[in-house]
Amino acid sequence: MLIENSLHCAVLNVSEAALDPAAALDFVSDGRFGGLNMFVGKVRSQNHGREVVGISYDIYQALALNVFRQLAAEVQTEFGPQLKLYVAHACGRLKVGDIAVVVAAGTPHRDEAFRACRALIEAVKHRAPIWKQEHFIDGDSAWSEGCSLCGHEHDDPAKPPAPTALSPNRHVHG
Repeated sequence: MLIENSLHCAVLNVSEAALDPAAALDFVSDGRFGGLNMFVGKVRSQNHGREVVGISYDIYQALALNVFRQLAAEVQTEFGPQLKLYVAHACGRLKVGDIAVVVAAGTPHRDEAFRACRALIEAVKHRAPIWKQEHFIDGDSAWSEGCSLCGHEHDDPAKPPAPTALSPNRHVHG
């Protein structure tokens, strides 16, 4: 169960608003906290050797917000109640350099802030109902195979996944 006022979750349509990292830091700031950590994910210009011109994110918003809350509750269970979390993801078409996701954590100490932020972004990447379609300079587009579809475990987020019977092609989620 999340402590009231300790979590901000949002899915923003890019035609209506942009993600704001400053708002994330402001939200997780607290006089009791000495550790603030933030991850900002931006659309990059290259992926798997191909030049990217943009990405479209399709998100089942109501479910995504529920999943964000569930993931935050799990992080709070792991790191304790003295924790504030922020997660926001863009929906729609973004161009190279646009911000796609912002995750932040505020905690009494830096180690918990680093670990809580990392745990939350990894959980969002692996479990949220978000689909990504990359648009390439040659006019081609491709939907990325997300973690909810790939069928392998992610025990160590720093280590690339090993092939499995359900996912024989080794891949890295970007």
